[in-house]
Amino acid sequence: MQIVPVPYDHPDATKLNDLVQQEYVERYGESDLTEMDPRQFDPPHGLYLLAYDAHGSPVASGGWRVQDRIDEGYATGDAELKRMYVVPAARGLGLARRILATLEDSARAAGRVRMVLETGTEQPEAMALYASCAYALQEQKFGFYRFHTESRCYTKALA
Repeated sequence: MQIVPVPYDHPDATKLNDLVQQEYVERYGESDLTEMDPRQFDPPHGLYLLAYDAHGSPVASGGWRVQDRIDEGYATGDAELKRMYVVPAARGLGLARRILATLEDSARAAGRVRMVLETGTEQPEAMALYASCAYALQEQKFGFYRFHTESRCYTKALA
C-alpha cells in the first residue's frame, strides 16, 4: 500500500468521498452535510491523504483541516479530522491507523495542538479505532452535528 498526499478534490478522493457519503446514507439516512472547501486541506492548513493498493486503486482516505471556530465549540489550535474511510475490501489491514498517524504527525508539524473529530453512534468501528488510538470521548460536543444525539466527539492532544 502506498499513502500519498492529494488535493481534496482529486478525482480519486472524490470517488472515495462519494463512497463514504453512500455509507453515511445507509447508516444515518442522509449524507454528511458538513461544509467542506477543498482549499481547507491544502498544506500548511491541512492535508488530505489517499492510500492506493498494489493495483493503483484508491482504497482509503483521510484528512485534517485547521478548525478554530470557537462558535462551533472548537478551540484555537485545533486540527479537525475529516473523511476517514477505508473501502470494505481493504478493512482490517491497518490503513486507517497508518493514515491517522500520518495526519497527526502533519498537524503537529503545522503547529496544531489538538486533533478533534466528530463521528456517530452508527459507526462503532470508528469509535473503537479512535479510542484505541488514545482519543478521548468528549462530553462537550463541537462541529456541525453537535446538537444531534447520535454525535460523538473525540479529541487527542498533539503536543
